[in-house]
Formats: sequence, C-alpha cells, structure tokens
Amino acid sequence: MRLLSSLSALAALSLSSLAFAQAEQPTAPAAQAAPTKEPAPAVAMEYALIKTTKGDIVIELDRAKAPITVENFVTYIKDGFFDGTVFHRIVPGFVIQGGGFTPKGEQKKTRAPIANEWQNGLKNKRGTLSMARTNNPNSASSQFFISLKDNDTLDQPISGGAGYAVFGKVIVGMDVVDSIARSPRGSRGPMRDWPVEDVVMTKVEMVAKAEADKLVEAAAKTAETMPKPAAPSAPAAPAKPAEAAPAAPKKEG
Repeated sequence: MRLLSSLSALAALSLSSLAFAQAEQPTAPAAQAAPTKEPAPAVAMEYALIKTTKGDIVIELDRAKAPITVENFVTYIKDGFFDGTVFHRIVPGFVIQGGGFTPKGEQKKTRAPIANEWQNGLKNKRGTLSMARTNNPNSASSQFFISLKDNDTLDQPISGGAGYAVFGKVIVGMDVVDSIARSPRGSRGPMRDWPVEDVVMTKVEMVAKAEADKLVEAAAKTAETMPKPAAPSAPAAPAKPAEAAPAAPKKEG
C-alpha cells in the first residue's frame, strides 16, 4: 500500500509539472496583416521653361496649393497652346500679361474656365504667376500675368468679390521679365499696352526638377560674375501728381 501511495503521489506531481510547463510556453504570435502600402506622395512642385524672344524664364508651379490652376496650366503647356503666343499687355511697375493671343492679335480658343483658388495662401508678390480673369471670379482660362512688384491689392476681394489666384513663381529669368516690362507699348485693335515689338513665347515646356535646379545654379553663377550695379541716386521729386494705380489684370477678349 505504501508503495502504491508513493507511485500515485509521483504521478500527480509529474502531471502538475507538465501543466505548469504547458502554461509557461509562449503562444505563437498572431499572424500580422500585410503592411498597407503608403500612397506615393503628391508632387508639390513642378517646373516649366518659357522661351521668349527676350530670353528664357523658368517657373515653379505649386500644385499642392493650387491644384486646379496648375493642372489647367500644365494641360495648356502639354497641348502646345502657349507656343507662338505673345505677352500682349505690359504695365510697367505692375504686371506683364500673356497666354491668349497670337502676334496678329487673334485670340486663341481656350478650354473651359476654372475655379478661382485665390484663398490658397499664396500672395501676389513680385515674380509670382497668377491667372487673369474677368469680373467673374471663376472665368480664368489660359491668360496669366507675372507681377513686377508686390501687388498686395490683388490678394483682396477687389473684383467680383475675390482676389487673383497665384499658382507659381519665377525662379530664373526675372531680368528677362523686367526687360519685357521695359518694352515700348502701343495699341493693337481695342487693346492698350500692347508691345510695339511683339514679345513671343516661342516654346513653353515642362522640365524635370533636376533640369530646373541646373538652370537655377547656372543663373546664380552668371550673377556672381556680373558687375554689381551702382547704388541708385535718390529720385528727383515728381514733376506731376502720381498716376492712379493701374486696373487689375483683366482677361482680354
């Protein structure tokens, strides 16, 4: 009996040890779900080269802040729409405007107008590109302008209850823009401020960021080798009252 009792106790201890060992074994981890693939980040900036009869202009387009406007502008570029058009309106100290007319003064047929993205946080500063339009805020199509100075008034709801939508800026070639702005002006049909000598956009094309960076670097090196201009003398007192501010860029035609 004593031997049988001992064997029973030993068996109970072995079963207890086995249960403890099983409890201590780590459970297999649950199968993990396959990681979700992150969507490719949206391209924030795109670049284009505007070749003109006065020189080249490189522009940066802010798709992140002006997606509708940039998509519209890029579509016109890829369609070759701007090739052979002119800067048809020049107002010194204000803007140069183009993107809608041939040298003969013929207006090109455009795509449907787009929504006005004037409240995207971008401001009408010197060197920015904005859309020209009528008094209808949502009437912009292909015509655009480059500001020659900080045009803060264009950020206000001054025309049709809205401002003017900025969608990009010049990163190379403001000297070309300023040269265009100095062009003598006349009239072409009913339009005033048309350059006497046509300033033609011979080719407008999209370029990769790497190419845009090279053009920026080349322009910086050229600027380093150029002699620095002498400080301007104090301007003389105006001989006549200052002229009224020019009208906001109006979409012609």
